[in-house]
Amino acid sequence: MTCAVLSIGTELTRGELINSNSAWLAAGLTDLGFEVVEHDVVDDDRGRIVAALERLASFADVIVCTGGLGPTTDDLTTASVAAMLGVGLVRDEASLEHIRRRFERIGRPMSDSNAKQADFPEGATILFNPVGTAPGFEVSVRSARAFFMPGVPSEMKRMFDDQVVPRIRALAPHDSHQIRLRTFGMPESVVGEKLAGVELIFEGVTIGYRAHFPEIEVKVLARAPGSASRRAGVDGPEGTHAFVRDLSERAAREVRTRLGDIVYGEGEDTFSGVVGRALRTRGWTLAIAESCTGGLVGHMLTREPGASDYLLLDAVTYANSAKQSVLGVDEDVLRGHGAVSAECACRMAEGARRVSGADVALAITGIAGPGGGTDSKPVGLVYLAIATAKGTEVIERSFKGERLFIQTLAAYVGLGMVRDASEGDL
Repeated sequence: MTCAVLSIGTELTRGELINSNSAWLAAGLTDLGFEVVEHDVVDDDRGRIVAALERLASFADVIVCTGGLGPTTDDLTTASVAAMLGVGLVRDEASLEHIRRRFERIGRPMSDSNAKQADFPEGATILFNPVGTAPGFEVSVRSARAFFMPGVPSEMKRMFDDQVVPRIRALAPHDSHQIRLRTFGMPESVVGEKLAGVELIFEGVTIGYRAHFPEIEVKVLARAPGSASRRAGVDGPEGTHAFVRDLSERAAREVRTRLGDIVYGEGEDTFSGVVGRALRTRGWTLAIAESCTGGLVGHMLTREPGASDYLLLDAVTYANSAKQSVLGVDEDVLRGHGAVSAECACRMAEGARRVSGADVALAITGIAGPGGGTDSKPVGLVYLAIATAKGTEVIERSFKGERLFIQTLAAYVGLGMVRDASEGDL
C-alpha cells in the first residue's frame, strides 16, 4: 500500500518556510506500515495543485496533503479540489459554527473571510479540527483516498492522529516495521561505517540515516521478504506483522550493540527529555550556570513538559561580575585563570549548586566566536563542569564551526554529563 505526501504553499516553494510537515507525515505513515513513495511540493496555483493531485493519484493508494485551507485569497486548495472533481463547494453549518465559537472564546469577531473555511467540495468527508479554525476533508481522487489538512504543524499533527490515522490504519499491509534510534556523539560517516554489514545479516532490513545537527537518526526498517517469511512459517497479516516486528527489533539490538551509548533514545525521544527522565528516576534536582551557551541548556530542558520537577536554577552569568555576584566565583580565579578555564567552570558549578540547593549542577564557559579567541584559548574552546555531593569534575572540549554550532554542541555535551551523572555512581 503506497502513500504520497503533497505540501501546498508558495511560502514552501520559495523557501520562506521549512517543510517540516512532510518529514513528520512520512515518518508517521511509515510507522503505520505504509510505503511512502513520493513527497511533492507545489505553490498556491490551481492548475499546479490539480496536476500534482492527478499525477500522485495515478500510482498512490493514499495521498496526504497539507496547506492552503486558510481564510486568505491565496488559500486555494479546497476550490482546486472541487474543480478537479467537477463538483461545487458546499458550506457546512456545523463547521461554520465551530469557527465562530473559536473566535468568540478569544474575544474576536469572525471575519467574512474565515467563513470560506467552512466550504468543502460536495460529497467530501469533513475532518474536525479541535485546535484551529480550518477543518480538513477527505475525498477520492481516482482510486486514491486523499486527505487535506491545515499547514499549521500543531493543527496538522492533531488532525492526522485523531482523524486520518483511524481512517487509514486498516489499509496498511503490516508487512513492514520501523524502529528509529536517536544518536548523538558520532558523525554520520562513522555511524555508517560501524553499521556496515547489518543489512547482510538481517535479510529484509534496510538501514537509513537522517542527519539533523547535532544528531543522527538511524532508521531500522524491516520488510517481509518472501523467502525469509516462508522459511519462518509466516501465515497471514498478523503473522507477517509479528515477523517484521521481530526482525526489526533484532536488527535494532545489533545496531545498539555496535553504536554503544551514543544511542540515547528511540522514536520521538529528545536528548533533553531523556536527561530529564534520568534526573526524575534518580530523584535529583538540577542547577545550571551558563556563560557561552547563553541559556540554551535551560531552553532545551524547559521545552519538555515537567521540567519544573527537577530544574531549580538556570543562571546565565555572561559577565565576570555576574559570575562573582551570583555564583560566588572568586576574583582571584578570574584574574589568575580567566573566565574560560577549568577552574572557573568548577567554581561556577559549585556556586550554582550551593545557591540553589540542587543535587547536581552543570556549568559551561567557553568562547563561541566568531571573535574573542587567542592562540592559547581559540574559538571553540569550552570547559564544562559537573558538581555533586561527591565532588566536581571538569572536561575540556574544542568544537569547530559557527557560533551556533559551538553553542549547540556544548549544550549537548553538558546535558550528556548530567545524564551520565544521574545514571552513574557520582
